[in-house]
This record gives sequence, structure tokens and C-alpha cells, in this order.
Amino acid sequence: MRIVISIQRLWMLIIKANLVQYCNVKDQNSYLDLIIVGGGLAGSEAAWQAASRGIRVHLYEMRPIVRTGAHQSNQLAELVCSNSLGSNLPDRAAGVLKEELRSLHSLLIKCADETTVPAGGALAVDRELFAQKVTTQIENHPNIHINREEITEIPRSTCIIASGPLTSPKLSIAIQNLTGYDQIFFYDALAPIVNQESINMDVVYQASRYGKNSDEAGGDYLNCPMNKDDYYHFVEELTRAERINLHDIENNIDSGVRAGVHKYFEGCLPIEIIAKRGKDALAYGPLRPVGLTDPRTGQHSFAVVQLRQDNQAKTLYNLVGFQTNLKYSEQKRVFRMIPGLEQVEFARYGQMHRNTFIFSPALLYPTLQYKSRENLFFAGQVTGIEGYIGNIATGLLAGWNAANFLLGKPLIEMPPGTSIGSLCNYITHADAKDFQPMKANFGIMPELDIKIKGKRERAAAFAARSKAQLQVFLNEYVEL
Repeated sequence: MRIVISIQRLWMLIIKANLVQYCNVKDQNSYLDLIIVGGGLAGSEAAWQAASRGIRVHLYEMRPIVRTGAHQSNQLAELVCSNSLGSNLPDRAAGVLKEELRSLHSLLIKCADETTVPAGGALAVDRELFAQKVTTQIENHPNIHINREEITEIPRSTCIIASGPLTSPKLSIAIQNLTGYDQIFFYDALAPIVNQESINMDVVYQASRYGKNSDEAGGDYLNCPMNKDDYYHFVEELTRAERINLHDIENNIDSGVRAGVHKYFEGCLPIEIIAKRGKDALAYGPLRPVGLTDPRTGQHSFAVVQLRQDNQAKTLYNLVGFQTNLKYSEQKRVFRMIPGLEQVEFARYGQMHRNTFIFSPALLYPTLQYKSRENLFFAGQVTGIEGYIGNIATGLLAGWNAANFLLGKPLIEMPPGTSIGSLCNYITHADAKDFQPMKANFGIMPELDIKIKGKRERAAAFAARSKAQLQVFLNEYVEL
């Protein structure tokens, strides 16, 4: 009879086994050392996972010695773009991935769950508290040493490269020289953040779509209602507004890096680019008013701009879907045309940055090990994974596998029916012609054994299969 062990019991057994292994190594007056380059989401998670398995981790973060132009602080795991980690619902791909990470005891998911702010069915966090909590945990781990300096060459010893989308020019060139490929990249953008006290609450109302996830105050989002004339005037000015030249971004961020393939990421288009695709594109996109009713008038608007809480103090809100490359002066002019934001004060303007990633299908195994060098691993957005949660997941797997490599244990390939497994399988097997960063989604998972027509029912089946395959994996991991 097969004994099913609880997740908590399983985790205690793993920690106990790894502590024994570490003590044996320490008694031999030698250490198992791992270098991790990058203190973002992937690098921080990888450091924690490897260190918890008895590995001595040297975590290198170049900030504040070298700035990126997008980060605001020196904290580890800073969320540069949105403060939302995506859906938290159990029948959504992002929600499934979060549940997998909770089962695998991800440090960063734990920190996210402890620093939440209201966001309907999504997991959104106070980005400052989140980064502070992660940084404190990493700084206080006895097996992790943080080095605040730039790495400009690929280390020869066992290493995880988790340098993220804003990999420095010098390290980018080192990666290109190693791989023989020019870096691939696309342009990504950030949305503005505004001060709550400058929002006109006589115009703006609080509500969630269809009344879901609403509390006694009315809902998780602030909503700026637009009538037809407001909307079309806004779109006209938005499409006419001056943008920052992409070549200027290149010169500021990537001087000296050889040119690669560059384009916008379809999953995070600047709002002005969406507007240029048609005058109604925004009304059917990020400004769609479906499921929202102004409680003071009982009327539906032609379009609605939503604002999501950005910190637990409720003093900052970000404009949902308003990633932009407009000049700062134009953001102030155009976005103040939105009803309720006429006098809004900007805590941070939106901006665009270059997002760099390697050609993983030719370079990595699904274990995230580099094909041509067994003691080298990659993790995070630099692998072609898109989204905060995917970055955390690859950091977790790379941390496990780098530790296993040093301990002489087999490397782990996650089950293909799990969200983690499907992401790693995608980036390492994608067609070269179509390869671009990918978020967790059911479309990259293996097909279900049976045909299911209903969207919700099909999503539930994917989630159930993921849970079952992960449980089998965890049981087998204990046996190993």
C-alpha cells in the first residue's frame, strides 16, 4: 500500500534530509557554493530554495552600484511594473501556478500572501512591504551572503543567471558571447501611479465588475466614468501625444549591446499603441465598462478607467492597463483629461524599458540547466518566461536543481501537466519562428484526455490534473 504523506510532513522530511546532508559536508571542512546573479524575483526565490537545502549561496545584486532606470529602490524582489501578480482564482492558469508554488513552499508567494491589497480575484501586493519582507528573509538566512556589485562575466563555478529583463550591457555581452546568439528582446512598459488624495472622489466611484469581491465600501477598484464624448476626445489626444523615441531608450539602457530582434510584447502593449489600432479599441480593451454601474446614478458608462490600490495605506493607486511610452509632460496633459483625474498628482510616471531574454529553445533543458555547461542554470524573465509568478516558479526550480547538482542528486523536471512544468517545457521546446515570452496559460499545457466544451469546466479539469500530478511528484520526491 502506498502511503500518502501530507505536504507539511513532506516538507519537514525534505528539510531534515538536507540539514543532515549539509552537516556532513560541513564536517568535511568544505562547502557547497552557488553563485546567483540577480536579486529579483527569480534570483531571490532561487537563493532561498538552494540555501534551505544546505548550499552556501552568494547572491549578487548590482543595485545600488549600477542603476537600471526602472527600479525605484535597492530592495530585493522589487516589483517594477504592476503590483498585481495576476489571478488568484483556482480555475485560472495563474491561480493554478500560485497553488503549485504554495504547495512547494515558495518564499516569495508566502511574502505576497502576507502583504496583499484588495484587487478582486487577483493577488496584488503593497510592493514596498513585499520587497522589504523578501529582503529581510534573504538577509537573515544563515546560508546566504548578499554581494552588492555588478557581475560582468559568467562565473565559471556553479551559477544561476537570474539577471532579469534589465540585464546590464556588460553582462548581456557576456551572455551573447557564451551562447553565440544575439540577445532577443521586446519593449515593455510601466503604468503611472498617482496619489489618492489628488483624485476627485466626487466623480470617481468604488466598485468591482459585476459587484464581485466587493466589501462594505463598494469594491476593490476606483472607477473613472467616461461618456462617449469624453472617450473619443481622450482617444484623439492620446494618439496625437508625443512619445519617447525607442532609440533613446536603447542608448540609455543598452549602449554597446549588439542589435537583436525587437518588438512590443502583445501582453503588455502601451495604451497609445492600442488606441492607434482603432478608435474603439480601448473601449473593448482596458477601458471596457462591462460589469460596472455607477452606484450614484445607476447608469452604465461608455468607457471606464480603473485604478487599483498600490499600497496597504491606500495612498497610491495605479492606472490599470495604462502602460505607456508617452513623454512625461504628455502623460500629465492627456491623463488629466480622464474624469476625476483633472488635478491628479503623479507619484511615478509610466515609462518603457527593454526586456531582454535568451533563445531558450536552443540553450536550455526543461530543468533550466544550460545544455553546453552542466553547472550553469538560467531562471526568470531572461529565459523567456513572462509574468511575476512565472519568474518565481523558474527561480524555485533552478534553485532546487542547482542544489541537486552540487549534492550529486538527479535534476528535477516538473510534470508536464503542471503549470510550472508546462512553462519550462514551452520555453525549451518552442518553435524558433514563434518564440516570445510566455505567461502561464492553459494553452501551453498538454491536451486533456477527454474533450470538454465548457470553458470553466475545461479550466477546472486542467487545475485538477495539475494538482494530481503535483501530488504524485511530491510523493515520489520523498521516496527519492
